[in-house]
Amino acid sequence: MSFPEHPATPAGSTQPHTGAGRGNGMAIAALVLGILAVVLFWTVIGGVVLGILALVFGIIGARRARGGRAPRRTMSIFGAVLGVLGVIGSVVILAIGASILNSDEFKDFDDCVRHADTQSERDACADDFNEDVNN
Repeated sequence: MSFPEHPATPAGSTQPHTGAGRGNGMAIAALVLGILAVVLFWTVIGGVVLGILALVFGIIGARRARGGRAPRRTMSIFGAVLGVLGVIGSVVILAIGASILNSDEFKDFDDCVRHADTQSERDACADDFNEDVNN
């Protein structure tokens, strides 16, 4: 069995690059990380870390696209925006959680639960906490 030979290219010659195979991996990474940051904003890792990574990759991808070195500038921008939204959502959730944990009502609840010996006393602590929070 014989295989046809490919024509040899002269030494030192280069083939023209058409750019058809160019991609912007930073834009794709920014979009994927941005979507994950928005979906997982309620976790510190998901919202803050993935959001910041999406923002960084989005900025890098948009700069490459603006410089003509890569396509998909809009995808980079969307990824960066979603990353920022994920970070903002996480910061809001963290701020709410911190304010609840530092509230006087929560400190009273924590003290009550520490001194409770039975489950019914713990339930009474929970009822008192809910009443304090709702009023």
